[in-house]
Amino acid sequence: MKIIVTESIAKEGIEQLQNDGFEVDVRFGISAEELLDIIQDYDAIIVRSVTQVNKQLMDKGSKLKVVGRAGNGVDNIDLQTATDKGIIVVNTPESNSMAAAELAVGHAYAIFRNIVQAVTAGKNDDFRRGKFIGSELDGKTAGIIGLGRIGSIVANKLKGSNMKVIAYDPYVSDDKFDRLGVRRCHTLDDLLKDADLITIHTPKNSETVNIINAAELAKCKDGVRIVNAARGGLVNEDALYDALVSGKVAACALDVLNPEPNYNKAPGEQNYQNKLLTLPNCIVTPHLGASTKEANYNVGMVVTKLVGMALEGQVVQAVNMPSVAGKDFNEMKPFIKLAEALGCIYYQTENPTLEKLEITYYGDIAEDKAACGIYTLSVIKGLLEPVCATRINYVNAEAMLEQAGVKYSEKFEKSVDKFQNVITVTFVSSEKTLSVSGTVFAQSEIRIVDFYGYKVNFEPTAHVIALQNRDIPGMIGKIGTVLGDHGINIAAVQWSGNDKGEKAEALVSVDQEVSDDIFNVLKSLDGVLKASRIKFFG
Repeated sequence: MKIIVTESIAKEGIEQLQNDGFEVDVRFGISAEELLDIIQDYDAIIVRSVTQVNKQLMDKGSKLKVVGRAGNGVDNIDLQTATDKGIIVVNTPESNSMAAAELAVGHAYAIFRNIVQAVTAGKNDDFRRGKFIGSELDGKTAGIIGLGRIGSIVANKLKGSNMKVIAYDPYVSDDKFDRLGVRRCHTLDDLLKDADLITIHTPKNSETVNIINAAELAKCKDGVRIVNAARGGLVNEDALYDALVSGKVAACALDVLNPEPNYNKAPGEQNYQNKLLTLPNCIVTPHLGASTKEANYNVGMVVTKLVGMALEGQVVQAVNMPSVAGKDFNEMKPFIKLAEALGCIYYQTENPTLEKLEITYYGDIAEDKAACGIYTLSVIKGLLEPVCATRINYVNAEAMLEQAGVKYSEKFEKSVDKFQNVITVTFVSSEKTLSVSGTVFAQSEIRIVDFYGYKVNFEPTAHVIALQNRDIPGMIGKIGTVLGDHGINIAAVQWSGNDKGEKAEALVSVDQEVSDDIFNVLKSLDGVLKASRIKFFG
């Protein structure tokens, strides 16, 4: 599979993909037009903040399965289109937090002490230090807009500079404010009127675009200083320019602009213009938030690993799938695998068109509804994969089920009779209702414990034959003889009879795929009532 990387990431990450067998094209700085011409050749694209992965690009990228964002924000990626097309979007929200926070704090020091202006003057033989008298951070009030990962680090570092720290973030709990020792501002206005420094650390969305504009700047203290190392467009640049000229804002530091320049063009090639660049009290850096050796390595290694895993069909935490923040994804993987196995059984064993899917979670697992949301997607993915020509993954599974006209529901039951955790999937058609159940032993051992009403203890494997037969002596021998005569090894067998003693169900795990000819021999055995081939995890 082919991957294109359009913006700079650590070479070790690229080497990691190549070592894993992927073909990687490194095209740093490729133009949007050039990318459109070739994107149809690639299964994945890795970007940072400049490349626009929009609907036009994804429409042309007919093979695209994964978009990797080396960094946190994904405002340069059309998430809705990606979701509609079943394209997985992954990012690296933790990997560059320290780098971004340190830059913001560095910017704060720079604009309080006129560091950039003084350095520039010195390089031009102007050493009149009286021109560059600044202010101290000590004792001043820092107002942080957005108290997420980066904002929290900034808060701690500014407190270390003996600043009073206040913050506005309606989505963060009081407990987090208390733990950080930060005073909560219940409205943005409360922050604006008290802050000597405003630093912004929010994502860019409909709520935060122009969160600081002319009206907000008018509410600020005279001589306030502003740092934006998050996203261009969070501060209205026209209003900021006017405030810098008037002196309402003493100084600002921007690591991001709206729009952003091309960061790969040399000075003679650059045609970018922005009137903020003309002001001496505005310092601008070229989106350096994640540009440290450590962050570059971290985001490169993490994003390439996630892209590779997603291309291989492994479960990854994608941006455009339900969040399970705070949950160890490795702990979830056995249940994800179990849920997919349960879902894949129906269409490989039954013909009636499905009308409804009911998923019930029993035991401790039922308490974590966010995780159960991922397990439900896994059930749906497993159900549809055997019968859909369209690629099914955790991103588009729910939409594809809706297109098929199948409704689904979830139930959560704390009590469970025999096991600590159980997932039961009930398939409802116009002809019958059938259920399968499974559990996980010892954190990772997956077992199917109920197969359409037959009690079993069966480990799903790649190739399984399900045989319903009359409950009479000799059936195991007949089946084993047919498989043995054709050189097929039986890895495991589970045999379960029903309460009436009339029928039994055999689940036979074999070490290779059973051909049509051999399968037809098994179906024709005297006593076999029904036979199915089930391919798990494939």
